[in-house]
Amino acid sequence: MKRRLVLGAAGAAALLIAGCAAPVRPRSEGSALAAWSGRLSLRIESEPAQTFAALFDLRGAPAAGELTLTSPIGTILAKAEWSPGEALLRNGSEVRRFDSVEALLQNATGAAIPIEALFAWLAGRDERISGWQPDLSQVAGGRLRAIREAPLPRADLRIVFERA
Repeated sequence: MKRRLVLGAAGAAALLIAGCAAPVRPRSEGSALAAWSGRLSLRIESEPAQTFAALFDLRGAPAAGELTLTSPIGTILAKAEWSPGEALLRNGSEVRRFDSVEALLQNATGAAIPIEALFAWLAGRDERISGWQPDLSQVAGGRLRAIREAPLPRADLRIVFERA
């Protein structure tokens, strides 16, 4: 149960972060990488309802990047890293491998999370994805909300972010 919650949190974090963060200019020349950090929360309306909150740090792009989830006291809860053909989920000393970040998030959350759409939402573009309703109305103020209506159970993701 704890592993499923951490994995779910990693997936939710990716979605939330992507949905409300604003991209930062990369530090290295010619790089297409961006970075965001802040707080996220996820509520899954299952029986019983599941909730998760964490600090996050997201860096990269849909093709390659990393997401770190941290507790309020600074303990790393999980770290997801992905590149073409591989995605890793680190939880303490445990490392799980997946063929893609989509597969990692599918396994972690039980639902496909559209990585490319997440990065579009981060850039403030309202990319429509079946089942998801992003609210980008407060992205300029550092807040994002995305609701997954389908497939069930319903999920409510909220992010408060700053450019990293």
